[in-house]
Amino acid sequence: MSALENFLAQFKLFSDAIIDSWFICDTERNIVDFNRAFFSLFPRQVARGLKGKKCYDLLALNICRDRCIAQQCWGDKKQVRLDEIDGRPQGSEKPMRFILSAIPVLDDAGNPVGALEIQRDVTDEAVVQVKYQEMLDTEAQERERLAGQIRSRTKELLESNQTLLRVQKELLAYKKGLTI
Repeated sequence: MSALENFLAQFKLFSDAIIDSWFICDTERNIVDFNRAFFSLFPRQVARGLKGKKCYDLLALNICRDRCIAQQCWGDKKQVRLDEIDGRPQGSEKPMRFILSAIPVLDDAGNPVGALEIQRDVTDEAVVQVKYQEMLDTEAQERERLAGQIRSRTKELLESNQTLLRVQKELLAYKKGLTI
């Protein structure tokens, strides 16, 4: 039994505890196994043929070609996590955003033979975050607009107050002139 098959057999014992989508790939980045959540990322016609396909062709993440998470974990021989990764599952029109984690699968000599990659779909959270930031920006602009109005009206009030004081002084001087 190869190191990758051994890992897969052991991993299957507790893999149902992982609710996020995951797949295991070999060092050629071919999908060896996956869970139902990974399967459900794709349209049915694509999902039926996942095993043996290149992971970068299936997920089309913005890091696949030059910053592959599996290659990073193999190079470092440790777990790697990447946040806010954009991608589009093959056959899907909907862009998605993920938090990715990958751990290397090593043989007895410490050489990489595969990787386990977990994808947490944070698309909805990212949309909420963008909308929240837009709302904050809009509120900041509105606050600045209102502050400008307050400054303008305060200036008008001060000018009116100065005019009133001047007119009162003139009126008082006129009254003094009449009583003399």
